[in-house]
Amino acid sequence: MSEDTRILGIETSCDETAAAVVENGRHIVSSIVASQASMHAQYGGVFPEMASRAHIETIYQVISNTLSQAHVGLEAVDAIAVTRGPGLAGSLVVGMNMAKGLALGSGLPLLGINHLEAHLYSIWLVEDEQEPSFPLLGLIVSGGHTELVLMRDHLTYQRLGGTLDDAAGEAFDKVARLLGLGFPGGPAIQEAAEKGDPESFKFPRAWLEGTWNFSFSGLKTAVLREVRERQPELEAGVEAPRPGLPIANLAAAFQAAVVDVLVGKTLAAAETFEAKEILFAGGVSANKPLREAFQSQAKIPVRMPPLELCTDNAAMIAAVGHRRFLAGQRDALDIDVLPTWPITG
Repeated sequence: MSEDTRILGIETSCDETAAAVVENGRHIVSSIVASQASMHAQYGGVFPEMASRAHIETIYQVISNTLSQAHVGLEAVDAIAVTRGPGLAGSLVVGMNMAKGLALGSGLPLLGINHLEAHLYSIWLVEDEQEPSFPLLGLIVSGGHTELVLMRDHLTYQRLGGTLDDAAGEAFDKVARLLGLGFPGGPAIQEAAEKGDPESFKFPRAWLEGTWNFSFSGLKTAVLREVRERQPELEAGVEAPRPGLPIANLAAAFQAAVVDVLVGKTLAAAETFEAKEILFAGGVSANKPLREAFQSQAKIPVRMPPLELCTDNAAMIAAVGHRRFLAGQRDALDIDVLPTWPITG
């Protein structure tokens, strides 16, 4: 089978409605992402019912514009790849039903894609770099997921460990809300931390020795305790700056603790499993201090997607679709979404 493909990707796992056309698993012909972040900001997190409704209102136009920008119609596409999970059930259903309708009407193959797997494949979309060399150690830090995965070949994964409670992204959101910094938490914490001292508070690092798992709930609780000790009259979750609270120092110390654990455990796993390279992907991979720590401490190459491919997008869905199409995957039109789908292979 020829390795030349043109895949239409569709992504609606959370609060981004996205579509993309990707050629040969590496070249982004067109990509559109409609974010709902501003809509959900007032709630301090994603409101699932509103997210699914927004997907319904947006998805047709996003896909139509994506195909127009690529100057192609469905007749020029080889397959339709859509996020099957994990994610919000209502949001996933919108994208899946749209993909099923397009596949049924066009006769094109339907490919259900794991969202976590797709974050790893965002690295392949960096065309000006050589493809990564196996075996790879992947760190996926996206939404409610913090996963360490050993990737020995395309579509072949061994999950080494993951979060036992709050994922890194969730911890960023919750601490940002606690400090009155708003949503999404990652960029807000990073900005506040730029003026703070990461050594100002000795926040805990949960190393969970003997495992490759992560835990950030204790770190979140430590920040909460510091806030309540200084201003016990204030309730958690106030969406406003707090006079007298050392927000910059708290943000910097919290961020440093997250960075230390993510980098430390990833580098140790890469050495243990003799990985040739590290793939670091997902929304939290946009964090500047985290990227800098990997680049300065790693003894092997660390691949990261450009910032525009760190957060949810459909190009990465199409990139996996390319590999799965070549591998012969063809899904029936009655497949269901899998909101808690682990990465396996």
